[in-house]
This record gives sequence, C-alpha cells and structure tokens, in this order.
Amino acid sequence: MPIHHLMVGTWTPPGAIFTFAFDDEALTLKLVKRTEIPHDEPISWMTFNHNKTAIYGAAMKKWSSFAVENPTTIKHQVSHPMLHDPAASSPSANTRAIFLLAARQPPYGVYCNPFYQHAGHGSVFSADPSSGALAANLQTYPYQPGTGVHGMVLSPADERHLYSADLSANKLWVHRRPDPSSPAVELVGSVDAPDARDHPRWVAAHPSGAHLYALMEKGNRICEYAVDPETHMPRYTGRHFPLIPPGVPDRWTMYRADVCAVSHSGRYLFASARANSPDLTGYVAAFKLAETDGRIERQILLNPTPTSGGHSNAVAPSDWTDEWLAITDDEQGWLEIYRWQDEFLARVARVRVPEPGFGMNAIWYD
Repeated sequence: MPIHHLMVGTWTPPGAIFTFAFDDEALTLKLVKRTEIPHDEPISWMTFNHNKTAIYGAAMKKWSSFAVENPTTIKHQVSHPMLHDPAASSPSANTRAIFLLAARQPPYGVYCNPFYQHAGHGSVFSADPSSGALAANLQTYPYQPGTGVHGMVLSPADERHLYSADLSANKLWVHRRPDPSSPAVELVGSVDAPDARDHPRWVAAHPSGAHLYALMEKGNRICEYAVDPETHMPRYTGRHFPLIPPGVPDRWTMYRADVCAVSHSGRYLFASARANSPDLTGYVAAFKLAETDGRIERQILLNPTPTSGGHSNAVAPSDWTDEWLAITDDEQGWLEIYRWQDEFLARVARVRVPEPGFGMNAIWYD
C-alpha cells in the first residue's frame, strides 16, 4: 500500500492528535485529521499498544489512552492522574508526565515516567484486554530522590527486563519482572554514566538483546553497552560516538541530544540532537550495527537538521521497513519524512503545522 499514516502530538495546550498521510509513491505528506483531545492534556510522548488499537499518551499531569478505530477515528478512553507522589499533581509543581512505554508481549503492561520535580518513581499500568485502555495503576516503584527518567526500553526477546535512562541522576537502571504473568517489576541494579556530565536521556536495544545504546543529553554522544547474559546488567564498552560535529565551543551547553531508535531490520541505529539556539541546526546521526549482536560497527553520517529541533527533533523509523524515517520538530512545527537508501538519508516530504508545541514525536500506524 502506498499510503501510510502517522500520528503526532504536542508539547503545550490545546491538546490534539494530528493524523498525516504519507504517499510513498507520489512522495507527498498531508495533514488529514486534527482530533481534539482534552484541552489541558497535550501529549508530549505517545506510543501505540501492541496491536495499534490504542494510543497511550504522557499528557502533562495525566496518563491517557485513546481508542484507534482507524487513522482518522481516535476517541479518548481515560486519563489517570499521577499517583506516585501527592506533590506531583499539584498545579504549583512543574512535574509532568514525560514518557511511557507499552509492552509488545503479554501481559501488555505500560510503564510510565514523570519528570522534573517529584519524579523519583515509575508507574506500571495494566491495559484492558478488549479495548487496550489504560486500566489500573498496578504498581508504583521507586528509583531514587532526584531521579528524572526520560526513556526506557524492554529486553527484546522476552521483555522480562526494563532499562531506564535517568537523566537527572546520571545513570541507567535495570528492573526485572519476576512473574512472567505480571507487568510488575523489582530492582536489579544501576550503573553510573561514564561521565558525570553525560545525563542519559534515551536508551535503545538491539533485537539480539546483547547491546544497549544510551543517548547522553549533555554529553551529546551515543555510548555502547554490552548486556551481561546472566545478570542482564549493562556494561559500558568504552566505545562512544558523537551526535554533534567536532569543534563545538561547549558541547555540554550548546546542544542537547534527544532520541535514539533501532531500525526495523536491526541493522541501523538512528539518533538526534537539538540545538539550544534557533540560530543553530540540530543533527541526525546513523550507525551500522552488527547483525549478530548489535555492536556498533561504524558511524555512517552526521547530518544537520533544518532547524534546531526545539524540544523535539525526535527520530521515528518506520516499523515495517528500513526505508522510511520520520523526524518531528517543534521549533517551527514540521513533520518530515526521509528515505534511507544505500546508507544515504534524503528528505522526500514535509508538512508544517503552525500550532503551539506541535511536533513532539511521530508514531507509524500503517
């Protein structure tokens, strides 16, 4: 099918989910539907459930879910408050729901992280088996005071281990599901980032489960970790790769690395960085991964993005082919589609949505 749909959310009110149609033959990208959602629940990060019948959203002070009947029929199901800390839901606290991760295997738990103040806990939700709606907050599990987890990934093979990138506490956490029939987790351990200034923001896993890739927001680099097959703890291999060009006067303050994601085939890793000034561009990077275990073989490219990226510049590889990559930007409100071919990245289509905070992350529906 030449038409593929994507959904994108916003950083600020009013809340809305935007649906786009990308034609991979005509190479056109069009906004086809703006779905209004609760005004004060804009979605700064969204993800599908395992079969794409529901969207889950990190929505300011709430965790929300929406039924997806088709690309343009999206209906609000429920919004749950943050219950991990009574202070987090206060209007005077800057705590906000920032990220959530949906399991792809039974029992289909949803793992949620707040950010900024009062963010020392994660929440585990169950999903309604018939509608996919967020059902109940099954567990609130602690990290540590001063935590700010911004990205997580589950071990690919069995999803029994959860890896969390703690930007504020500067470490990676490992939790495990002791009971395979429950999404609840228990602590395995944590490892500090290689540099005290790194600030891990995102983490991705190779399909083999043998390597993790930690994106360092202030370090503006990708660090490679080998996963111990017995303990499942990550070990920094000492190998790291830049997400901004050399020669930047102060890489710790001028740029902020954003998101990393593995391609559909598992052969490539994409990552991005944002600039802290609209006078500068952000960057997108691509890496070749070893097919057997995901070791980073080489950095392929480091290309400037059209804008600084704003809060976003989030990369989103399609989930059925390596050919297409979406990038969102909330400085100017762009959604862009790139073709990945012969290890070159070419923009083929873009559309701008001039709404406040548009462009946090894109999810591919079909």
